[in-house]
Amino acid sequence: MKRKIRSYEDLEREEQLLEELLQTQKQLIQLDVQVLRNQLKPASMALQVFNKITTVDKSNLLLNEGANKIIDLILNKFILARSGWITRFLVPMFMKNYSSHLIGDNKANIVEKVFSLFGRKNGRTSTPSKVAGYEN
Repeated sequence: MKRKIRSYEDLEREEQLLEELLQTQKQLIQLDVQVLRNQLKPASMALQVFNKITTVDKSNLLLNEGANKIIDLILNKFILARSGWITRFLVPMFMKNYSSHLIGDNKANIVEKVFSLFGRKNGRTSTPSKVAGYEN
């Protein structure tokens, strides 16, 4: 439905209407994108968990090695002692990968707890930020 433009005022009104229509369309597109993000959130969360299970975070080697030794000890010796070889191979690998990401995400808290266990000497407590150079 095209309107006939006969004067400059008609042209200005048409321009204003088109600007309003453009703003409405932009808002509608933004709302559609937000709805799509909300609908895809479960899939993206599942993809993040899959990524954490299949890749290793190599940023904290010492903490990861400690966690890997504990996982090997508990899973292979006790929990998966009577399971098949595929399970004994895959489950610890997935657990090690996932724990490396958990350690990477919570490194500051873990370091603080470790230093609080060993930090008390002669009635004094030392803070991990001063001892190890970590800042909270």
